[in-house]
Amino acid sequence: MKPPVRIGLIGMGGFAGSHHQAVVKLEERGHAKLICTCDPRAAAFGLEQETWRLAPRGVRVFDDYRAMLETCHRGLDLVIVPTPIQLHAEMHAAVTALGLPVYLEKPPTLDHAELERMIAADGATRRASLVGFNFIIEKSRLTLKARLLAGEFGAIRGATLSALWPRPTSYFARNNWAGRLVIDDRVVLDSCCGNAMAHFVHNLLFWAGGTELFSWAQLAAVRAELYRAHVIEGADTFFVEADTTTGVTMRFALSHACAGPSTHLEMVLCDKAVIHYAVGRQIEVRWADGRVEKIAIEPFDALVANHLDYYRYLRGESLRPSTTLRDSRPFVALNDLAHVSSGLIAPIPAALVSSRRDEKEQKDYLNVPGMTAAHENFLVRGAWPGGNGWDRTTGEVATPADLPRFHAVVRTMAGK
Repeated sequence: MKPPVRIGLIGMGGFAGSHHQAVVKLEERGHAKLICTCDPRAAAFGLEQETWRLAPRGVRVFDDYRAMLETCHRGLDLVIVPTPIQLHAEMHAAVTALGLPVYLEKPPTLDHAELERMIAADGATRRASLVGFNFIIEKSRLTLKARLLAGEFGAIRGATLSALWPRPTSYFARNNWAGRLVIDDRVVLDSCCGNAMAHFVHNLLFWAGGTELFSWAQLAAVRAELYRAHVIEGADTFFVEADTTTGVTMRFALSHACAGPSTHLEMVLCDKAVIHYAVGRQIEVRWADGRVEKIAIEPFDALVANHLDYYRYLRGESLRPSTTLRDSRPFVALNDLAHVSSGLIAPIPAALVSSRRDEKEQKDYLNVPGMTAAHENFLVRGAWPGGNGWDRTTGEVATPADLPRFHAVVRTMAGK
């Protein structure tokens, strides 16, 4: 076996904990070696440090990522950055300035201008950084994309994403950036579209990509209606329609203002078949001639699998990471143009919102009982909720030429 990949990991709380657990598994298998980690509240994670056996593993612990990099960078092969969205760019810049690549949690940023600076900074590294959109490397997804490119399903005519992920009101108080648009003049844009369901949004762009396997849709125009039911700065509900430069129309309907089990479904509409893809649940190809092809989903530990895939690239065993910063351009642009198009984040009319207490969880939820119907009307019929009882006009058509307006629009939304 080749020497383990030497890792520095910034953070201990939030999703950083999941990366710590993944690295522990991979270290036990000889694939990785955690050299150092840090957190400004490192002492507050005493239990986690014991659980992850940092001291017995010889892991150095710091209170500041800059001190960690200064002390340890010569002994590292990569640095993992699973920190708040608004810190990604500065941490990526600090790591790449030392010539090291970054495993950067999604989203890389939700500011198109900042993304371009990150792409430029990545040019200083010996290997490209990875953006952790977890599901691109699923074998079943790659196989279906190859079949799409081979023309087996006919031309792609459209693609849709419906995702309902209930989140309690406490979710929006989980940290100081939850549901925020801007913090200290830095764009955050935390939302179901930009963060919690970002994997699935990125997946849909992947389905509608170009002629290469690892390609993503290029946007021509975006229309959107953004809403909130919760008392937050940003949006908890998105209805977005996007046209690609190749003539494919994509529709996204996403919300946290709902109740019941979490659901999501990606659909790719082709001349000869419709692909139904629900990550971790089921895949079906429904052919125009009536056949239904069911595809088994293999066991998939997303985080471990993405670590291993990136390690192979770092060792020169594969040509590219699954998602680079450049590959993230359509995803970031979609989020930015959705805000530009919508122009405002409208409150969902109070008469359409109900409160629900989950006694088992001891948590409170805001639920829009008509959300499922609104999703169906939009995705299937193209009927916008604003003109069907949600009391707002549909946003303007925004194109990539409108991206320079993004910062002003978002600051106005945030009352800055």
